[in-house]
Amino acid sequence: MNQKELQTQQEQHQRAELAERMARAIPADGVIQPLQGLRLARSSKMRQKVYGVSDPTFCVIAQGRKEVYLGGNPYQYDPHNYLLATAELPIVSWVLEASEEQPYLGLQLCLDASVVGAVMVEIGQVPPQNQKAVKAIEVSPLDSTLLDATVRLVRLLDSQGEARVLLPLITREIVYRLLVGEQGHRLRQMTILGGHTHRIAQAVEKICREFNQPLYVEEIARGIGMSVSGFHHHFKEVTAMSPLQFQKQLRLQEAQRLMIGEALDAATAGYRVGYDDASQFNREYKRLFGVTPMRDVERLREAVEIGTDVQGKRI
Repeated sequence: MNQKELQTQQEQHQRAELAERMARAIPADGVIQPLQGLRLARSSKMRQKVYGVSDPTFCVIAQGRKEVYLGGNPYQYDPHNYLLATAELPIVSWVLEASEEQPYLGLQLCLDASVVGAVMVEIGQVPPQNQKAVKAIEVSPLDSTLLDATVRLVRLLDSQGEARVLLPLITREIVYRLLVGEQGHRLRQMTILGGHTHRIAQAVEKICREFNQPLYVEEIARGIGMSVSGFHHHFKEVTAMSPLQFQKQLRLQEAQRLMIGEALDAATAGYRVGYDDASQFNREYKRLFGVTPMRDVERLREAVEIGTDVQGKRI
């Protein structure tokens, strides 16, 4: 057996171990956070669309397949590929492959800009101040070094004592592997103190924080030191949406959450997220979700009754 065949066999064993440990850690469908910054998800069904907001995360699938949509662009990943998100973005996702016998098993490690910056300093990476904006989400092959680090991360679930010491170290290793890998330029954007992406991140944060307030594009552009046309162009480069589309999707996803989570009627939920016109809210809601608010709430409540998670925040 040659070196390549040995490596392939080792990776197969590691993927099997990853799936076995994750299945043991989360024996029922749902999402848990067993360690700080680490989320595990399990689904035995191919779910319908989930509208949510991504975090800056490193996402790995141990079993199954998933697709994420951002601004109409699809990003599909599986046990051989990871997804990296570097900003809070409104996304649509769903599990494409899952069953009772082989449930979908996903892992998400939250990324902290301060940790990324510290690792960059240690390895001597100083990105140019005016680096071109890049999309804040992408899929790449999961190489053997990242797979190995991910398996060691999941092994910590068996020992809280070891986790307290080793979790920060393995997290830093994963950040390092990402920085020197195919998506290093994307991850470095989280820490740039100048350039377009950092300024767009400031705008994204402001819109997320004030999504129920009127959107004044000129004011936001001026606040981050960009022209209106430049702001529109670079905002769409990073988020795949215009600022208005971005805010609209945030509003409608929050309205959906309010109707199912707090039992609000459509008019009240629409008003809470910033709509003064109920008919406009109904039209835009149906355009995004494909059904009226009333019908969607009925569907959501039926799903909750049978234990299906159809609305969430994370990738």
